[in-house]
Formats: sequence, structure tokens, C-alpha cells
Amino acid sequence: MNKSINRIAARMNIMFFLFMLFSFFLIGKIFYLQNFELDKNSITTIEAVKNIEVESPRGNIYSDNGDLIVSTVVTHELRWDSKMPSIRIYDDNIIDLSSELSNFFQGKDKQYFQDKLNQARKNNNRYLLIGKNLSINEVNKIKSFPIFNQGLYKGGLIVKETHTRQSHLGKIAERTIGYEKIDKNGIIRVGLEGAYSEYLSGKSGIRLMQKIADGQWKPMTPYYEREPVQGYDIHTTIDTQIQDIVHHELLFQLEKFEADHGTMIIMETNSGKVKAISNLGRTSEGKYYEKINYGIWESQEPGSTFKLMTMIAALEDGVVSPNDTVDTGNGILKFYNKYEVKDSNRRGYGKIPISKAFEVSSNTGMVKFIYDNYKDNPERLVDRLINMKIDQKIKIDLKGEGDAKIPHPQDNNWSGISLPWMAFGYGVMMTPLQTLTFYNAVANNGEMVKPSFISSIGAFGEKPVYAIQREVIMPSICSRETLIAVQKMLKNVVEKPWGTANNIYDKNIKIAGKTGTSQIDYASSETQYVSSFVGYFPSDKPKYSAIVVINKPKKSKGYYGNSVAAPVFKNVAQKIINGIPIKIEISKQDIDILF
Repeated sequence: MNKSINRIAARMNIMFFLFMLFSFFLIGKIFYLQNFELDKNSITTIEAVKNIEVESPRGNIYSDNGDLIVSTVVTHELRWDSKMPSIRIYDDNIIDLSSELSNFFQGKDKQYFQDKLNQARKNNNRYLLIGKNLSINEVNKIKSFPIFNQGLYKGGLIVKETHTRQSHLGKIAERTIGYEKIDKNGIIRVGLEGAYSEYLSGKSGIRLMQKIADGQWKPMTPYYEREPVQGYDIHTTIDTQIQDIVHHELLFQLEKFEADHGTMIIMETNSGKVKAISNLGRTSEGKYYEKINYGIWESQEPGSTFKLMTMIAALEDGVVSPNDTVDTGNGILKFYNKYEVKDSNRRGYGKIPISKAFEVSSNTGMVKFIYDNYKDNPERLVDRLINMKIDQKIKIDLKGEGDAKIPHPQDNNWSGISLPWMAFGYGVMMTPLQTLTFYNAVANNGEMVKPSFISSIGAFGEKPVYAIQREVIMPSICSRETLIAVQKMLKNVVEKPWGTANNIYDKNIKIAGKTGTSQIDYASSETQYVSSFVGYFPSDKPKYSAIVVINKPKKSKGYYGNSVAAPVFKNVAQKIINGIPIKIEISKQDIDILF
């Protein structure tokens, strides 16, 4: 019994001794750091040594087809603490080290590096720059050099990581994919980089640092107190092939018409996934770049593309039917003997069905049947439009979405021309993405889905921590009867000889859509225009919807939606359709016949 008690007591004494020894070690290390390790020019108190957060590598951003869009490039900076090597180690190896550095960093001879290292040693430089923007292979090579191969404590070599974001698409879709910049307020991130920064950022590491001259912090250990954890990867809905097509087709047209800026957005009809978005603005030198995210941010009067909304409202309310006629007269309609509504066809179209008034984009026709049926109760039209949720933001995750606005009779600025002007897209405000979302609902059999830019978030090779679910904004924007009627009108805009977009008709590319040409800069001495086309393809079984908006094309070269915006839509659709595999179902009986 006594022997057992003695053994336990002996073990406890050993543990107590080890604990005391460890305590003395910690006290001694703190004393050493305070009195011997710190630079003479730095504060010689324990505040000069502390754990510092170290940024983790941000996650990657991928396209929908798995291509790497944005990644973090890790480079290294090497510094040298000249006080660390002993006199023996330094004197025995300085010549060999200088020779190795000369061979590695070509352009400087051995004597240059020997003088540089000697001067640092003389001045007690504890943070001499050896090299920066180095790869890990280059770092490992330098770590094998004499003196440096002794590690941090004996050789004084300090390795610091630096992280740089690199876009593998260059400037294409930069405003949507995003980037980061540093200004007086710190790091600013836009696009997906900003919207999902919490996921991309990961968890910072912790490393013991020492404050040295000029407010710099030098790593004191070759390891982290807490290892940084890389951020999650983001998988976007962007298709890099479609994105490339959209970018270059839009750029070509902007240059051709010397326009101020433009945007094009393509989304998958059923899912709402945005497959491509390009926003290009013109510089003073006539070049174009991703200046502002016009497709998401820019609210403006949509013009004739809004005729689809007013047409659906009138059909739903039962005030007209597609075959009802309207008298467009001579193409001019006056209000209060002062305000004029004009058709592009200065002779007018006479009496035509309201469906054809839509297809030829007759301003007078649309205004007349809307005004005649709603002038005594404009709230009925406005309420119908509001019920279709076109007065609301889509509330996408990207920052900066512009406002949607539908004027209401209760507004202070409502006037006698508010109703007729609304009929053909003036006085209302929508962004291109908001307009596209509504047209996409028509293509999607009435179901309005929320546009999405990402599909999932998660670590590489692991189950996603966050998957974007398809979100329905509105199960049906209108009745099936109305939907069929307007789908036919949108097809006729392209396919019929009188349609405003008949110039892009191609029997091999089934497109449905609507042209738009709206005036802006009313206060300016020179009226400018916005040219647009929005629709979907293939028109019989829509797979994609898209919008093209080109602002302020040079008027002498053209400004109508059919000649400026619609060709971009056609060219992009043509290239996409030609790239879509054709699915052919063959029965077992057919296979038996073939073989």
C-alpha cells in the first residue's frame, strides 16, 4: 500500500517539476522578447509582440460550365533579419550566399549582394527585402541557400504570403463578376466579389508578430498560431462561351454606332439563371470597358418594350380583344392641342387590329385604345400593372439595383398625359433586368422566376453549404388566353413582313420579341435615343430570353431598335442555337431496323 502511495507521489512530483519548468520557459521567452529580440528602434514593451490576424486566401469563382473565372494568386515576399545568424554562421557563409543570390536574381553581381547583406548586418536591419512576387518553388529554392537554410531562428529568413485576385476573363463581365480595389475607406468589393464576400473570405489565421521600425510587423515564427482557412468557392450561372459571344457582339455594335453605352443580358427561361451579362461604356478616347452595371442599375423609360405590359393589362381586363380594331389615323394623336403622340410611319396605318398595332409598334394605336378604355378610371390600369409586380425591385443579391416606378393617379405629379404616355412606355421606369424578367415570364408560360447569378457555394469537392433554389416571383402573370395572344404578337413582330423586327427574321432561328426606341435628354438641344430589343428564342420552345439596350447611338448612323439593338440579339441567338446539341429520340424498333 505504502509503495503505491509512494509511486503516485513520485509521479505528481515529476508532473509538478515539468509544469514549473514549462512556466520558467514561458517567462524566459517573454523576457527575451522584451529585452533582446526587439529592434532598438521599436517599442521595447510586450505591446510590440502580439498575435496578428492574417488574411486567408479567398475562394475561387467558377462558371456554370466549370471554368475558373476568378482565383487567388498566392505569391511570397522574402525578408531577412540580419541579427539572427550567429557570427560564425554569417562569416562562414556570406560569400556563398551572395553568389547564390547573384545566380538567382540575374542582373546583379555577387559583390552587390555581399555589400547589401553586410550593410544590413552593420545597421541591424531586421527586415531587409530579399525578393517579392515569388512562387512557392522559387521560395523553396532560396530557402536552400547558405544561411537561409538555417531557418528563421538561426538564418533569419522571413517568408510572408501575399494574395492577389486574378480574373481569368480579363475585363469581360467585370462589373458583375466583381473585383476589389483599395481607396481611403479600405478595400471595396463590387459584383459577386462584394455580394458574397462573407463566403469567399474564409477564416483569417493568427500569427505571432513583432513590431519593428516604420510600423511594420515581422513574423516571429515560421508557423501560424491558427492556420488560415481558405474561403468557399462560388459557382456562378455564367456560361463563359455565351458570355464571350455577348461581349463581342455588343462591343461590335457599340463601336459601329458610336453609342455611349449598352448592355445585354441572357437568362435561361425556366430556371432564371443568368448565362451572360455585358455592360460596356464609352471612354473619351472612344474605347469601351465595363464601366457601370447598366443592366442592373440603370432605371430609364423603356419606351415601346413596355407596350407588352399595357397590352397584357388591357387583354386581362377584357377592355379589348386581339382582333378589335383601332384607328391610327394619320399617325399623329394630339392631347390638349399641345402634346403629340407620333408614329414612326408618318402616314399612319389607318384602321388596324390592336394586335397589329402592337406588331408595327404604333404609338397612336396603343395610346388610343388604352386612353379610350381607361381615361375614366386610370387606377384600373395602374392596379393591373402593379398586380403583375412590375413596380417592384427584383431584389437580387448584387448591390445597386435601380428602382422600378409605375406612376399612380394619387401621385402629386400625375397629369392628363400620364395615362396616354404610360401606354407606350413613357413616365414609367425600369431597369433592363426588370424588363427582361417580365418578358421571360411570357416565354415561361406565364411563370415569373427570379434571376439568379450563382448556383451554389461550398468547398472544393465537398457538399455545397449553400445552394440557390429556383424562386418563383409570381406563378402566373396573366391568363392562358392572354398569354397565347401576346406570344403570337411577339412572334409576328419578327416573322411578319410588317413586324418592326422583320429585318432579323431567319427561318432557321425562331425569335419572338419587341423593339423599342425611346427619346431621352428632353432638356438638351439635341434629342438622344435608347434603342432596345427584348425577347426569347427559340420562340416555339423558349430556352433563353435576352435583352439588348444601346444608349445614345450616333443618330446619323441609326437609332431605331430594329436596326441598332435587334441585330445583336439575332447574332447572339444564332451562335448559341448553332452550339446547342440537337436531341433526337430513337425507339428500340428504329434501332433494330438500322442494325
